[in-house]
Amino acid sequence: MDLPTVAIVGRPNVGKSTLFNRLVGRKLALVDDRPGVTRDRREGEGFIGDVAFRVIDTAGLEEADADSLLGRMRAQTEAAILEADAVLFVIDARAGVLPSDRPFAELVRRAGCPVILIANKAEGGAGMAGAYDAFSLGLGDPIPFSAEHGEGLGSLQDALREVLPEPDEEDEDGEGGKGLRVAIVGRPNAGKSTLINRMIGEDRLLVGPEAGITRDSISLDWEWRGRRIKLHDTAGMRRRARIDDKLEKLAVSDGLRAVRFAEVVVVLLDATIPFEKQDLTIVDLVESEGRALVIGLNKWDLVADQPGLLKTLREDCTRLLPQVRGVSVVPLSGLAGDGIDKLMQAVVDASEVWSRRVSTARINAWLTEATQRNPPPAVSGRRIKIRYATQVKSRPPHFALFGNQLDALPKSYTRYLVNGLREAFDLPGAPIRLSLRTTKNPFEKG
Repeated sequence: MDLPTVAIVGRPNVGKSTLFNRLVGRKLALVDDRPGVTRDRREGEGFIGDVAFRVIDTAGLEEADADSLLGRMRAQTEAAILEADAVLFVIDARAGVLPSDRPFAELVRRAGCPVILIANKAEGGAGMAGAYDAFSLGLGDPIPFSAEHGEGLGSLQDALREVLPEPDEEDEDGEGGKGLRVAIVGRPNAGKSTLINRMIGEDRLLVGPEAGITRDSISLDWEWRGRRIKLHDTAGMRRRARIDDKLEKLAVSDGLRAVRFAEVVVVLLDATIPFEKQDLTIVDLVESEGRALVIGLNKWDLVADQPGLLKTLREDCTRLLPQVRGVSVVPLSGLAGDGIDKLMQAVVDASEVWSRRVSTARINAWLTEATQRNPPPAVSGRRIKIRYATQVKSRPPHFALFGNQLDALPKSYTRYLVNGLREAFDLPGAPIRLSLRTTKNPFEKG
């Protein structure tokens, strides 16, 4: 269903992200007392009662040079206004109308779409003087509101019902579900937002030379070769010891949540300085969360003239990341748009491997051969016996071994079994889980 679009706009620190979280019913947007937390446009499905809509949270409107970071943030907000069926213009009722509110009220008015004026932070009747002051903006009657406490939702529901078009029922694509969930993660300035902008064909995410521009985990709907994809751009991840800023800690935790909800995670490396310690840590995190993995070597256009480099980097990957042996390593350039099709094919292939199931008969035929070729060691003169194995689940592939004294099985032998499973059943790059279940001996005293 194609829902109507509502954009939330206003100067910084008037409570736009708190309102966004209230409308979508979850804490999706980062919220802090500091102004300017939101930088990209964040989208979600909002609802008040029976009124459903797509809602966009935007960066605070500020006057700035077009080429500056603030200027690019403003351009993103203006794009959201042009896309919207209705605009929620938010002011701080306690502060009243400030001079900086007026030029942006004029900007919204010129956009030509319906505007609903929200006098936020008016809980318990506070700030009513500021709410009345909002009449001077010429945007109609203000709705006294408290995004934090949910006051004024009934009035907002009535206002939205009047201005929003009916949802378009004919836009269903019949695929069902919400598409393959793909998170793009990596160190700051690896080019994650630039890559996603190139993928979707528009400057949807804020980019620039400054590291750490992205703060929220931004999700976007996209289609690749007829397949629905839900893309998640995330904040750059650094070592916790280097993160002093409270906002960055929130942003990194938001990125971790995106990894946990993704099906496939693309770890984007800077090809000019690949496999830094933090890159390896991020891959380890993705593996420990059990997500399917693809490694993207971004900025490949800067190093493509070095013969044999790709082969060397793939060998480095095998050596440095044995826990995801066989993972796809794809060279690409988000800026030039090169390698995106190969990356997405690797993503789809990784998803299929991640979801693969193997019959118990095949697993046990392999197990018999593997244990005959390299028998388990003996413990206290008694050889460990692996009786049979089965796959207990997929996404990621999870196998269980049954036998006696399996708790004494050395890690080197479990690695041998995991590598054997990976090779025998074509599970490259997937995190493989192995549970050891010792069969109780009924004759054992106890």
